[in-house]
Amino acid sequence: MKAQIKTIEGRVSRNIDLPVMFSEEYRPDLIKKAVMALQSTRRQPHGTYRYAGICSSAVGWGSGRGASHVPRIKNGSRAAKVPQAKGGREAHPPVVAKVLVKQINQKEKQKAFRSAIAASIQEELVRKRGHLFDGAVPVVFEDKFETLSRTQDVISALTAAGVFQDVERAKESRKVRAGRGKMRGRRYKQRKSLLIVTAGSPLRSARNLAGVDVVTIDQLNVEHLAPGMQAGRLTVWTESALTRLEGK
Repeated sequence: MKAQIKTIEGRVSRNIDLPVMFSEEYRPDLIKKAVMALQSTRRQPHGTYRYAGICSSAVGWGSGRGASHVPRIKNGSRAAKVPQAKGGREAHPPVVAKVLVKQINQKEKQKAFRSAIAASIQEELVRKRGHLFDGAVPVVFEDKFETLSRTQDVISALTAAGVFQDVERAKESRKVRAGRGKMRGRRYKQRKSLLIVTAGSPLRSARNLAGVDVVTIDQLNVEHLAPGMQAGRLTVWTESALTRLEGK
């Protein structure tokens, strides 16, 4: 399986052979399991106050009064403390001891990674995710792409490669989130766009592009390649990144 190496001006310089993992079978079940395991490590344990709902003077009346034995507030008859009472304790509150991290076998994780890599060059899956692009996938730039220090130069290179329209799609998708999340530091929602994978340091000049994630080959994981557990992300590689991918 071959790919075209493009210059930053959009011309094809030569063809190269893709690493063998691009031929891996597509396993959406393993990809979903690997992404869920990765996301579970970011969940924050939370629990309730130990005495929530039971800070009351309520005691039961005992037998002989023709009333149930639930705790009742003093100088009154309203029930308290028990789960069925207004303001009472919760029956099964969350506890910080609960194990939130999901496990995945090492070989399953590795196969899911290879499968997500292979899915990124299947045009049908990439278009199914909603990505817009011209030409074939994967998009591979010469190493000079990693040296671009101006965002405008990156935009010019992506436009020449026929993938910048996907960044514009992500920019137009930005909207205010529905619900309480607006108050909790996540006011806006925006679609994912390109994934740019480099060999050396991340391409800082592309960080502000809408929906774009910039990682090195050492930082690359399954969630980058399959956001939302859906594989087939439009990915831009550099030649050196592909070379180092063979050793992973």
